[in-house]
Amino acid sequence: MEPIATTPDPPYTAVIFTAVPGEDMIGYGATAADMLRLAAAQPGYLGVESAQGDGTEITVSYWTTHDAARAWKQVAEHLGAQRLGRERWYGSYRVRIATVDREYGYG
Repeated sequence: MEPIATTPDPPYTAVIFTAVPGEDMIGYGATAADMLRLAAAQPGYLGVESAQGDGTEITVSYWTTHDAARAWKQVAEHLGAQRLGRERWYGSYRVRIATVDREYGYG
């Protein structure tokens, strides 16, 4: 995984997942790695960025459209990981979906 995702010219969709890990993280790392590989194989996937710090984890996935992001949410293996997240891995979380209208950067 590249530290900064390479994305096309906007517009495209960003799914921002912010979570506070819970106490029982057994199996989380392997499942997260599996989900990254599976997401990358989905139609409309553009890339992902992730960071952790101060007890918070943020993962942003990028998709060609809202429909492509919505389809990823419904993939059976991803539904199972979501269930485990609610039951075991996360104390709390938020998902935000946004349209990227503009981007710029350096390097």
